[in-house]
Amino acid sequence: MPSETQLTHDAKGHTLNNTQAFSPDDQWLVYDTRNLDTELGQTCCVRMVNVQNGEDRLLYQTQNQTSFGPGVGAATFSPTRPEVLFLHGLRNADNLQPYAMTRRTGVFVAIEQPQKPHFLDGRDITPPFTPGALRGGTHAHQWSGDGRLISFTYNDAVMEHLAASNPAVADLRTVGVMDPAQPVTVVNGNNQDEFSGEAFAVVVARVTEVPRPGSDEIDRAFDETWIGLNGYQKPDGSHQRRALAFQGNVRNEANQSITEVFVVDLPENLTAPLPGHPLEGTPSTRPNPPAGVAQRRITFSQRGIEGPRHWLRTTPDGTLIGFLAKDPAGLIQLFGISPNGGVPRQLTHQPFSIQTPFNFSPDGHFVAYAADNSIFITDLRDGKPRRLTPPTTDDDRPINGVVWSHKGDRLAYNRYVSTTAGRYIQIFQLTMN
Repeated sequence: MPSETQLTHDAKGHTLNNTQAFSPDDQWLVYDTRNLDTELGQTCCVRMVNVQNGEDRLLYQTQNQTSFGPGVGAATFSPTRPEVLFLHGLRNADNLQPYAMTRRTGVFVAIEQPQKPHFLDGRDITPPFTPGALRGGTHAHQWSGDGRLISFTYNDAVMEHLAASNPAVADLRTVGVMDPAQPVTVVNGNNQDEFSGEAFAVVVARVTEVPRPGSDEIDRAFDETWIGLNGYQKPDGSHQRRALAFQGNVRNEANQSITEVFVVDLPENLTAPLPGHPLEGTPSTRPNPPAGVAQRRITFSQRGIEGPRHWLRTTPDGTLIGFLAKDPAGLIQLFGISPNGGVPRQLTHQPFSIQTPFNFSPDGHFVAYAADNSIFITDLRDGKPRRLTPPTTDDDRPINGVVWSHKGDRLAYNRYVSTTAGRYIQIFQLTMN
């Protein structure tokens, strides 16, 4: 078995994000100091640890952190630059306006300039709204393969407020994209509740409060991924350079909610609205996707996606989208489907369920995950699994995502470790043979 090393030991949380945790040169792993997944609003710090010598550096610490916020977390490295991206609760968080899904934004910090945050998505909750700014909270940010664009999931504060007096509307989670090359100015942004941003942000998935049973309409879009490092090839041979895969909740013929896989193809220009559908929304409607966005469902199952919470992932060449679902024996396995649709195929055949999110290797040949309280990789070419760590007790099992280094020679993941000081999430790594 590969050699397992515990990288962190101090008495605080060391939570790895589910992807993009390694620096571009594979020398550092970024983490936030949560010790429970639900403690984002209470988390003060984003840090990084050196995979060779264990050196630990502070990248960012919130000001005036309390149990009500601001909170930071879910940190990822850019694949191309020494920059770290993470969610940040609104800076005016207090007991009356605490950290919440509609009160957070995306921030990046260059590792050579710690404590200098760049606030990406602008926030404007006072009509008339600003195109390119949003009205709520972004999180689970993910860089595109070339490091140019950022995807995120989104909740809308204006719709949340409207829903309190109008039961016909709701704040429905959706998916969006931002372009840091195009800053946005919020003219009336004069406090920490409304502010300008260094990126142009739009939603790209269309959701509706009451999906028709048996239709492809959804009331929730979430847990997305970029398709390939540079998109994918369509059946006609053309190349779609920008596309996301995401999970969407539909209503089946029996009017039951199930989760299916969707693809949204993106235009090169994200700033052009559809006539009559403003990007920024209105006081009574949510923001709209730009012109040229094409959304389609690609799985049509009986039960939908099932298993632990996970983000969709794709192979680097964009030919395969991975998701978790139950096999005929009721065990949670990894399945894959082309972004063009078709029949899904089962990629793992374990005698036990997959327990964590998964990630494909940089060469597209393997997938890493935890099962049977161990770290596994499965060779996608022949379906053979390889157990990399011995099985443990439930208390000591790997948790959260299993992430690859860019060179594919390391895996990193979390475990809880008990000491006399308490029980804390620590970072472990495997050096592949």
